[in-house]
Amino acid sequence: MPEAPLSDLPAPQRVIESEVVFDGHVWDVRRERFAYGDGEIVREFVDHTGAVAILAQDDDGRVLVIRQYRHPIATRDWELPAGLLDVPGEDPLEAAKRELAEEADLEARDWRLLTEFFTSPGGSNELLRVYLATGVTRLPTAFDRSEEEADIELRWVLLDDLLEAISQHRVRNGILVTAALALRVAG
Repeated sequence: MPEAPLSDLPAPQRVIESEVVFDGHVWDVRRERFAYGDGEIVREFVDHTGAVAILAQDDDGRVLVIRQYRHPIATRDWELPAGLLDVPGEDPLEAAKRELAEEADLEARDWRLLTEFFTSPGGSNELLRVYLATGVTRLPTAFDRSEEEADIELRWVLLDDLLEAISQHRVRNGILVTAALALRVAG
């Protein structure tokens, strides 16, 4: 008998107790006690709003990458335009459109979901959706940016050059790596 197609299996467990143990500026840390097997387990995790990222591709097949400072890794890393789902009720695709405009002063004619994944399932419930945006054009006015976004650098790169940088460990942003590989697989 052939094996079933490879697929994650949702398996919610009975939560006995759930509390926010750290109420953060961007996200919270939650502690939950849940029934598992014949016993109980306690786990803490980042309780995340979810996020979106945008792999924008121009008419020449180049991919937009941005470089900005990320304090937890003390690095100005290359990544994709991205943002939190922190507007109540906002559709993820609309959030992606907003983030592309806010971080890169761009809009796109065509959008499709490229991939979605849990960023760190052992420590966070963050689900990140990556949208492929094509038919890209510049907005007539630039957004005012502050904090880490104030000095964002933009660069258009060929997918092959990006994949080479990934294979040589010169770029290590997990969202960028996953999206680039998903685009290659999608052909």
